[in-house]
Amino acid sequence: MHIDGYSDSAFAHVLDVFTQLLEEPEQRGAALCVQVAGETVIDVWGGVLDRHAEQLWQPDTLINIFSSGKPVAAVVVLQMVTEGRLQLDAPLAEYWPEFAAHGKQQITLRHVLSHQAALPAVLKPLAADALYDWPLMIKTLENTQPWWTPGQAHGYAPMTYGWLLGELMRRVDGCEPGESIARRISQPLGLPLYVGLNEQQLPLVGDVMRMKGVAMDAASSRLMQAMAREPQGMVTKAFANPPSMMTSTNTAQWRCMHQPAANAHSTASGLAGFYTGLLQGQLLDTEMLGHMLAEHSQGMDLTLHTKTRFGLGCMLEQVDELPGSYALGARSFGHPGAGGTLGCADPEREVSVAFITNSLGSSVLLDPRAQKINAMLKKCL
Repeated sequence: MHIDGYSDSAFAHVLDVFTQLLEEPEQRGAALCVQVAGETVIDVWGGVLDRHAEQLWQPDTLINIFSSGKPVAAVVVLQMVTEGRLQLDAPLAEYWPEFAAHGKQQITLRHVLSHQAALPAVLKPLAADALYDWPLMIKTLENTQPWWTPGQAHGYAPMTYGWLLGELMRRVDGCEPGESIARRISQPLGLPLYVGLNEQQLPLVGDVMRMKGVAMDAASSRLMQAMAREPQGMVTKAFANPPSMMTSTNTAQWRCMHQPAANAHSTASGLAGFYTGLLQGQLLDTEMLGHMLAEHSQGMDLTLHTKTRFGLGCMLEQVDELPGSYALGARSFGHPGAGGTLGCADPEREVSVAFITNSLGSSVLLDPRAQKINAMLKKCL
C-alpha cells in the first residue's frame, strides 16, 4: 500500500490505524493531517485517487469534503458579524428583502447557522439542472414557507444552508461565496481549501465512490426508511431536490459551482489548517469563537432522524451518542462530511484533525474510520 508524507514518531500508533484502514478491501485512498498547538505532527496520504486505480494519491490531491465545509462558510458570515455588516439576531430580510415572503420575516442568521430556520428543503419539485442555477434556487427558497415554526425545533439543512449563507455573502461581500472564502480564509492562511474550482485545480481532484458491502448504522437506517416512507416529504426533498444533489459529485459542473454547503474541496492539511486558524484566533476573536461553540440546538433532528447538537455552523460533541462523538474530548467541535470525511478540533488539547477519503461509507454523522483515528490520537496526546 502506497503511503507517503510525514508522521512524528510519538504518533506512530495513529499512523498504524490509518495504515490499517487503507488496507481494508473497499478502501481506495485517504489522507490524514493532525496539528497540535499549530505544529503538524501527522500529514500522510495513501492509496489511489481515481476510479480505475491508476493514479496514486498525491500531496496536493483535492477531495470533495461535502458538509465538512459548512463551518468554513459559517466563519465567513461570523466575520461579517464581527465587522458589523451582519447581525446574528436581525431578520435575514433586512439584508435580503425578498426572503421575507411566505412567513419567513423573523428568520435570523442565528437560526440558519444552528439549523433552526425551518428551511432544510425547498418545496417545489425541481429539474436536475436547477442545482447549477443560483438565481432559480434563490427564487425557489424565497417561495418556500418554513416547514415548522423557526426557532422552535432544529432540522439539518444539507444544501439549503449553502444557498442561504451564500446569498448573504453575495449581497454583503459583493462576490461569489468561494471568493469570500478565498479572500477571508484560504489565502490569508495559505490553505488548499476551495469552493468553486478553476481549470487549473480540476486535474488535482480525486473521484469519490461509495464502498460496497458497508453495513448501515441505526441512524442511516432510520434516515433511509423516512425517505422511503415519504418520497415527496421534507426529508427526501432535503437530500434530493433537485435530484442531482446526490449524483453529480464527480462532474466538473459540481466541482466548479459555488455551493458552500456541500462542494468545498480540500487536502487534509487544508482542512486541519482551518481549525488550527480558529483555535489560534486567526479567523475569529475569542468572543465570537465562544458564540460559535455555544450550544444552540440539541436533541432529535427533524431532518436526520437522529440526535444532533449544533453551535453556530458547527456540530458539537455528543459524549453519550456514539454516532455523534468525535472521540476526542467533551469540548470537541467540527463537522462530518458525507461518506466519511471529518474536520474537527479539541480546544482543550489544542488539536486539529482532518481525515478525507474518496471511499464513501454510509454513516449519517461520524464515520467509524475517523472515530478510530481520533480515539488513538487521544491516547497519544
